[in-house]
Amino acid sequence: MTTPFPFTAVVGQDDLRLALLLNAVSPAVGGVLVRGEKGTAKSTAVRALSALLPQVPVVAGCRFSCDPAAADPSCPDGPHESGPGVSRPARMVELPVGASEDRLVGALDIERALAEGVKAFEPGLLADAHRGILYVDEVNLLHDHLVDLLLDAAAMGASYVEREGVSVRHAARFLLVGTMNPEEGELRPQLLDRFGLTVEVAASREPDQRVEIVRRRLAYDDDPADFAARWADEETAVRARIVAARELLPSVRLGDGALRQIAATCAAFEVDGMRADIVMARTATALAAWAGRTDVLAEDVRQAALLALPHRRRRNPFDAPGLDEDKLDETLEEFSGDDDSDPDDSGPGGGGGGQPAPDAGPQGGDTGARPESGEGGGPSGGGEQSAVRAAEPFRTKVLSVPGIGEGAAGRRSRARTEHGRTTGARRPRGALTKLHLAATVQAAAPYQRARGRSGPGLVVRRDDLRQATREGREGNLVLFVVDASGSMAARQRMGAVKGAVLSLLLDAYQRRDKVGLVTFRGSAADLALPPTSSVDAAAARLESLPTGGRTPLAAGLLKAHEVLRVERLRDPARRALVMVVTDGRATGGPEPLALASRAAGLFAAEQVASVVVDCESGPVRLGLAGRLAGELGGTAVTLDELRADSIAGLVREVQGNRRAA
Repeated sequence: MTTPFPFTAVVGQDDLRLALLLNAVSPAVGGVLVRGEKGTAKSTAVRALSALLPQVPVVAGCRFSCDPAAADPSCPDGPHESGPGVSRPARMVELPVGASEDRLVGALDIERALAEGVKAFEPGLLADAHRGILYVDEVNLLHDHLVDLLLDAAAMGASYVEREGVSVRHAARFLLVGTMNPEEGELRPQLLDRFGLTVEVAASREPDQRVEIVRRRLAYDDDPADFAARWADEETAVRARIVAARELLPSVRLGDGALRQIAATCAAFEVDGMRADIVMARTATALAAWAGRTDVLAEDVRQAALLALPHRRRRNPFDAPGLDEDKLDETLEEFSGDDDSDPDDSGPGGGGGGQPAPDAGPQGGDTGARPESGEGGGPSGGGEQSAVRAAEPFRTKVLSVPGIGEGAAGRRSRARTEHGRTTGARRPRGALTKLHLAATVQAAAPYQRARGRSGPGLVVRRDDLRQATREGREGNLVLFVVDASGSMAARQRMGAVKGAVLSLLLDAYQRRDKVGLVTFRGSAADLALPPTSSVDAAAARLESLPTGGRTPLAAGLLKAHEVLRVERLRDPARRALVMVVTDGRATGGPEPLALASRAAGLFAAEQVASVVVDCESGPVRLGLAGRLAGELGGTAVTLDELRADSIAGLVREVQGNRRAA
């Protein structure tokens, strides 16, 4: 068995270690979401925590880790006889990103259930993690339906498996820890809210600390057992402190003054719902127990806010997480009570100062855009112009790829999926996951006499089983091709264009798409952002996009075509939707419009779904964007038509023009 890296040997990351320890003291806090760049000891710290947890008493032979002192009456392995049970170490179960639903929640033997009426159940990872830790690395990349199942189990403390009228329930209470790199995409806001605490981690910029990190890691890699032995005393001390804090927790008093501070803080930061108040109360109580106190102080409330609120106060996907600590201190001071400590006290010793104040995001505050340097650069374009702030985003019309795909789960286009409405049945390829009962019975019925059926049970063979085919929605690759030339450079106009693209990015975020950004201006095109799941990164690149110069439309289209070619090799199942944002003009070089037309023909020949967002304005319009859309085999929409609340809807098939032609 591999010796884990000692928890107490992790250098720095005070907030991360504190959040994990608070959940070890009080699992009711609700778990931890760890956000940060790669290589910051996120996984190391989580795996090390399991070695600190106290031994778990379980019923001997129970696959669901029932507590002998309070066995689950509905346990599938029950009923259990009373007895002392046995003890085992707390488990840390890892959920792989590519796991199936059956692997997570368990699976029923459908054939035995139909033929014999027996609930033959194979436990999944949720059962293995009961009374331990369930760790999800890269939780933001987990399929939506798995995340929903996971968080429902975490909230209810139980897992339910239902297949065609046969159901099994078992207890599933665990410490949920997820890690993620925000550059690879975000979690949906409603899922963020289900994690009790969140922590931002980053690599230290202090040379001495970095040296110590490398020194300890090299020593561990050379001899893990010897390195762990050197930290055994510290590990034992922390383990004993967790046990003591658990025993003290029921005696901790949460006074009215602390409750008022919690309520006032949640109201001041405008968090939605009441979950934040409850999580803050549980966290503050756990902090007091961890410090060996029976009273919750103002410093506990402050630290609880820094851990429980940053991910709950985000108003849209592009706002940076974090809290204004000056505002937090003012709120705590205003509502300080007689039973709380001096509000000037800083946060508790284990936490280290919480989250930094947020930087302004793509839409944020006065620091969100570069200072303007004059109007300059008329419609025909001159030199490079400074970046222009995007206009306020809006809700866009639905744009989708025609036909039925088989790509990654999402919310944009129709697809054959494991989840959704049932549309038919087929023979299973591999393991059966979704039984089509009627089709299975229909397949087995003609052979009952030949199979010697004599009782009420249906004699079902493997060949009779039918897999339900389902239709749901998939996420696509939305590739933006943005004209940043001088013809788009007028400030009011480019601000509106950026606002439209930002709105489409928000829509892509909500529909779980990958996004990419190609820009063209001057004499060439640039891949500003390779396809990624991080819509935040695309928004940041868009915000800093300069404009000016000629309009190499053909170069932009050819660059986009090359990006799609490479992405098909990486992910052939993910279909693409190309959004060209331009007024349709083309300048530079001989016959620029003819070159652009030939480049557009490549997309039409490969039947790539495309939309041209027509940015032309003014009383005299050339209609070049509409002509480009026809050459692409797609459709054109104006900025006004892009809005969801505009007249007469845009829910069109993006290749309607091709069919009409």
